[in-house]
Amino acid sequence: MPLLVVPALPAGSLAAQEQPHLPVRPGLALRPWRDDDAPAVRAAFDCPVIQRWHVRRLDSDDEALSWTAQWAGRWRDESAASWALVGADDRPVGQVGLRDVLLTEASAQVSYWLVPAARGQGLATEALLAMTQWAFTRGGFHRLALEHSTGNVASCRVAGRAGFPVEGVARGSVRHADGWHDMHLHARLA
Repeated sequence: MPLLVVPALPAGSLAAQEQPHLPVRPGLALRPWRDDDAPAVRAAFDCPVIQRWHVRRLDSDDEALSWTAQWAGRWRDESAASWALVGADDRPVGQVGLRDVLLTEASAQVSYWLVPAARGQGLATEALLAMTQWAFTRGGFHRLALEHSTGNVASCRVAGRAGFPVEGVARGSVRHADGWHDMHLHARLA
């Protein structure tokens, strides 16, 4: 069935370029995931807080390698993107990404997490701001949205500090290990 509108981002908008490395601040950057990041990802997903809010765990080195390896293909097929948040030592301390990319609408869902040692320093907010700036300028996106459990106060703070106002609450919309959660909906427009 033909579209009645021209896609806001034409096919190839992401795939035609290499996934960028994005500076966050001196000593902190976003870069594409690499296979050698798999041990750090597995360790991160062992964190009970990451499991609680992201409802996934990684049980083997192979699963962690599959997780890191998927992102190059998802960039090429323009369905998602994920960046490792790395310090000066180039070791991942977190993740920020775009999920559910819709080129027709020039929109995506945002995700982020940090390892425990990186929390409480404003790093998630800074990383989200760097990715958001790229998405709205070089990436050509119109709208970025995110949702988190209303019980995840830390994620709500990150969203607010990064300029993503609350748009509403989706009642009982996501099931976590402890049951159904209401979700805050946040978004920014270019």
